[in-house]
Amino acid sequence: MPAYSLTVNGLRRSVNVAADTPLLWVIRDNLGLTGTKFGCGMALCGACTVHLDGQPVRSCSTPISAAAGRRVTTIEGLSPDGGHPVQQAWIEEDVPQCGYCQSGQIMAAAALLAANPHPTDADIDATMSGNLCRCGTYNRVRRAIHRAAGEVP
Repeated sequence: MPAYSLTVNGLRRSVNVAADTPLLWVIRDNLGLTGTKFGCGMALCGACTVHLDGQPVRSCSTPISAAAGRRVTTIEGLSPDGGHPVQQAWIEEDVPQCGYCQSGQIMAAAALLAANPHPTDADIDATMSGNLCRCGTYNRVRRAIHRAAGEVP
């Protein structure tokens, strides 16, 4: 199997896996970072969202060959101490219920705010519509994103 190198949460990592191995499984199984969740396996729910060179991607459908040589940020790398403005807003707005979708939701929201520090409700809804929440905390998600707006580095 070929070796693929990538930078994950600021650390250069190398893995020996097949070219079509989903980035999700590299992150979870090979690197032991389990904050990124498996939801649907078809890039439909958003639970597996990570940043690839700063852009949100669905890691369940991104092959390792597409991530080679690039920067990957997982929920663990967003902030080592949970102090990222989006994470703090999530806590302040009491967003999670079951919490399963939250790492993907937070990663999508962080990417949105990095690109658009003051999104409208329509901007938030358009960006977050691909992140499904079984518990239905969408209104709290929107409030948390507005709370974090302008505070994201």
